[in-house]
Amino acid sequence: MTPQIEAFLEMMAVERDASPHTLAAYGRDLADAQTWLNDVGGLMSAPQEALEAWFADLSRRGLSAATAARRRASVRQFYRFALGEGWRADDPSRRLDAPKQGRSLPKTLSRDEIEALLTAAGAADSTAGLRLIVLVEMAYASGLRVSELLALKVEAVRRDPAYLIVRGKGGKERLAPLNMPAREAIKAWLNARDAARKPNTPDSAWLFPSHGKSGHLTPRRFAQLLDQAAITAGIAPARVSPHVLRHAFATHLLEGGADLRVVQTLLGHADISTTQIYTHVAVDRLSQVVHANHPLAKDD
Repeated sequence: MTPQIEAFLEMMAVERDASPHTLAAYGRDLADAQTWLNDVGGLMSAPQEALEAWFADLSRRGLSAATAARRRASVRQFYRFALGEGWRADDPSRRLDAPKQGRSLPKTLSRDEIEALLTAAGAADSTAGLRLIVLVEMAYASGLRVSELLALKVEAVRRDPAYLIVRGKGGKERLAPLNMPAREAIKAWLNARDAARKPNTPDSAWLFPSHGKSGHLTPRRFAQLLDQAAITAGIAPARVSPHVLRHAFATHLLEGGADLRVVQTLLGHADISTTQIYTHVAVDRLSQVVHANHPLAKDD
């Protein structure tokens, strides 16, 4: 990594309060550009034509439009910083056009499929089944991101709260609701969790502890457990993931008439345009219901 890239990442961490995940993504994007442009002196010496050739090569390498757009944004941010520091007198990235990318609709599940998933989860071994039930119930009841859900401390739920205080992206706090089925599932899980702990063994701080490096259940393991439950429930595993449960939370709220701004707040979206994508899913679902049930919509 060049000193200039290191300085840029330090600025992003200190002045922009970028998360470790964001900094890692910037680092990978800039390292890719630096390596590709090595023959023309790297990022600090590359002319505009070389930047355009690097950007065109991203699609030839099979990178998605979303990934290419992120790498473009990383490089453009870097060159703005370089101009401000006086390292370059020009910005060779200024004519990089953003790749066109259609915004795909989020996957979701019906209410019946959520119920089938919970039934399948309960068919597992008692303790493991209770854990999966509470994971599904909490994700679906609160719309938590998988990282937020798995990082919950056990003390956050010991007193049977109706809401959780969650610190989401950018360190912003929000309230996440817990309905009665989720709260009952939490109580059952806490009883099983406490009973499974060996005598004279200190309790883990995590709600979903594990023996791994992080100390708590990982997103990958949660996804694997959901895959198994989906197969048991007769649902294609490709349609089920921790994030799909969050999608279902938002979609079903909108189908039920919830205000878009309320859903935005519950999901922790900074921009309402991110939340609006769920309205398309809800409208599509409602259109299917009308077509299937309205007498004038049926064929003769």
